[in-house]
Amino acid sequence: MASVGRVTHPREVLLGAQAVAAFLPVCDHYSGVELLMRKSLALQAELSEEFGACVFDVTLDCEDGAPVGGEAEHAQMVAELALQARRASMMASGLPSPRIAVRVHPVDHPAFEQDIAILLGRAGSALCHVMIPKVETVADVVRAAWSIDQALGPGHGAAFIPLHALIESAAAVHRAFDIAAHPRIQSLSFGLMDFVSSHGGAIASSAMRFDPLSGHSTLDQFHHPLVVRAKLEIASACHAHGKVPSHCVVTELGDPGVIGAAAGQARNFGYARMWSIHPAQIRGIVAALAPAPHEIDTAARVVTAGAAQQWAPVAVDGRLHDRASYRYFWQVLERAHKTGCKLPGSVDEFFADSQHSLGVAL
Repeated sequence: MASVGRVTHPREVLLGAQAVAAFLPVCDHYSGVELLMRKSLALQAELSEEFGACVFDVTLDCEDGAPVGGEAEHAQMVAELALQARRASMMASGLPSPRIAVRVHPVDHPAFEQDIAILLGRAGSALCHVMIPKVETVADVVRAAWSIDQALGPGHGAAFIPLHALIESAAAVHRAFDIAAHPRIQSLSFGLMDFVSSHGGAIASSAMRFDPLSGHSTLDQFHHPLVVRAKLEIASACHAHGKVPSHCVVTELGDPGVIGAAAGQARNFGYARMWSIHPAQIRGIVAALAPAPHEIDTAARVVTAGAAQQWAPVAVDGRLHDRASYRYFWQVLERAHKTGCKLPGSVDEFFADSQHSLGVAL
């Protein structure tokens, strides 16, 4: 049993069926071109040193990134990049381990099995998860998990490689709760562009955009009723099963302030993670989805008071707190830790063993 001094660690007491099962970096950065992949991996290492935590995932894209007819060569290149980044991190001292994922082709694509064989067969040990696009049913998840297990073979810890699923159609949204319930699923992402285009023009193209000034009048992605419904269904499905909801892309790149506003909106929709498609978006997403300093301060005081009472009810600032609020505020601290925020010294002991804290969370 993990404990800190004579105090039971919050993870031992507070996390359970009603808590999120994984704490992931709040930003997932996608890159599909070799030059940009290398720059993304270098930036991940740079920001890890700056923040003291790996604050964003790098997902190397084999679906949209691979040229038609060149899927095998692209997958080989991605596998080699992942292995190179892993080797470089093992040689560096004091830096958090890199988090590198891959997006493969959909399970019904001719290149899917080839992707799995190359990427997992060569670089499975370097990957934190595999993104499966265009997931329509639980059967797609089952097939993907089986293919990954076969590629890795026995004794390679295949069961511990999580799957992320991309929900991109109305039918997939309808089945989101069943998909999120699968034990290999760690996160669901919303595929905005394909979702809108799958409606055959019934949803206007304005729903693919983000308009921070007049989104209601233009029915942008945070105001079109069908898009809003899909986003809420996916977020709710994730929270029902302790999985991480990951918000879709924002394609407006001209104004650096736009991404922060969009990430704030995503947080209001219940999302704990968001896609980045340009390096300039990463810091804005991390800042918007990280807890505010006053939230961290309150969380630290509540958790510290609860720990002192061995998690029995206690009053803090005139408010009564018990296991439910302890759980809430502990998860604020977990998110702060994952986004490289400065934590009050009163809770340092709970994060003293960074490998333990990250290993349990992930």
